Amino acid sequence: MKIVLNDLFRDQKSVHILYKYYGLENYVNMVVKYTQDGIRDGDYVILIENDPVYKKIEKELNKRLSEKEMEYVHWVNSFDFYFSSGSYHPPAIIEYFSKMIQPYLEKKLSFRAWAHVEWATMSEPLHIIEDLEKPVDEAVKQISFPLICAYQGERMPDYLRRILMETHPYILLEDDVVVSDQYKGTMEKEPSRK
Repeated sequence: MKIVLNDLFRDQKSVHILYKYYGLENYVNMVVKYTQDGIRDGDYVILIENDPVYKKIEKELNKRLSEKEMEYVHWVNSFDFYFSSGSYHPPAIIEYFSKMIQPYLEKKLSFRAWAHVEWATMSEPLHIIEDLEKPVDEAVKQISFPLICAYQGERMPDYLRRILMETHPYILLEDDVVVSDQYKGTMEKEPSRK
């Protein structure tokens, strides 16, 4: 079943999406579109991204958004985010994220997030991704915000693909979203159909 991304966000706020991207240009275009759509809908947008890629995204956003609209974009350096404790440690990442979104929650500001997840090598212990994605999926439901987790498709071994399909209820395919038939959590409600 295909769902239009904006329809999904209109129907519900608790949306955890996997985006397997192929190619940097496609990736940047998708982040820019997600950011523009979010700001248009009145959301602040948290972008967890590495410095070189964020500079490309920021360059595109500056062409399309006003200075006032750019104030809705909050960039978090992905290296600082994922390695705040010195290593990829899921409890430290979750704590970092909780502190980061606290001001939005306290002020009752609507926000959405985009997290670029990168790995230096695929020989790293990929099971720890599951240790992060499961509590993140629960946080998305409890706090009620949209989150897209972006992973490079070419660097995704079968084991990682399975973990991600089990921990994300939705998969983004350019402008359409499909429901993951491998998802092991519980979804809030059935979205509108295309």
